[in-house]
Amino acid sequence: MTERSTISQHRRPIPPVAGGEPRPRWSVMIPTYNCAHLLSETLASVLAQDLGSQEMQIEVVDDCSTRDDPEAVVAELGQGRVGFHRQPRNVGHTANFDTCIERSRGHLVHLLHGDDVVRPGFYRRLERGLVEHPEVGAAFCRHILADEQGHWRVISRLEQPAPGVLDGWLERIAIGQLLQPPAMVVRRSLYEHLGGFDRRIRQWSEDWEMWLRIAAHHPVWYEPKPLAVYRMRSGSLTSGAVSDGSATEECCRIVSYAGEYLPAALHARTAPLAREECVVGGYRRLRRRLDAGDRHAVTWPQIRAALRCSRSARVLLHTGLLCGAALRARAQAG
Repeated sequence: MTERSTISQHRRPIPPVAGGEPRPRWSVMIPTYNCAHLLSETLASVLAQDLGSQEMQIEVVDDCSTRDDPEAVVAELGQGRVGFHRQPRNVGHTANFDTCIERSRGHLVHLLHGDDVVRPGFYRRLERGLVEHPEVGAAFCRHILADEQGHWRVISRLEQPAPGVLDGWLERIAIGQLLQPPAMVVRRSLYEHLGGFDRRIRQWSEDWEMWLRIAAHHPVWYEPKPLAVYRMRSGSLTSGAVSDGSATEECCRIVSYAGEYLPAALHARTAPLAREECVVGGYRRLRRRLDAGDRHAVTWPQIRAALRCSRSARVLLHTGLLCGAALRARAQAG
């Protein structure tokens, strides 16, 4: 693993906690934006595992929501236990993540979207991996993908059957995104070393770039139990980026950015596979929309963006299959 710093003009420096500040074990930092109707469930899932204010900082950081009032939810449910900070203006979700990290005081930082939840045992199990293995920089568990109503749809793949440090993780994460933010915990000291999220990434997969950067510098610990739930919402940034093809374009740019810190031989080997996975993963999301009845889910801008990213035999095959499915869906709808 290389030890050279990856802080650059594209990544905001994360300063250490000021001397004399109390240092809890955990900082659960909850970024929100126009999702107050789901925040109660998020907070309840954390408070059910609350270790007390001496051991766990819990704070909501709102990106200047315009359609709801997360502060009222925090006041009602948090009862003074949960902190609240509102950005003076909307800064975008990537910069809001950085604010969360900067405001954290704990040794272990958990970024939990305001519409996601953690399941019982999350903090206890992930803390065990980080305490027992001081060489690891981060720990994550399997996650559950839920729909807008909170119904479970998919459980992420099993990386290994037993808890422990992952072998060969850097190469796997270099090829594609394999986890979601609510499943990941990172040492604050590592954020201080690596810097914040990459500002070149506007709306898609900024977390993948961060998890990849972490894996390039430190081992990562894994918990096979699915202890985090990631919610997909139709009005989210993720949804819009999939619709206009920008998700695929941004994903492919991240593959290029990874060349700044991955070993050259590893990057040369994994980059073509990663670009393929960017395209095919995007196609899977579009196919789910088709199957759900959205006959206009597939558009030419999406296909054009995909083919700019990769024209491998695998991509061309999946392009043909997706276009065929889209044409059949429109024909059946009349």
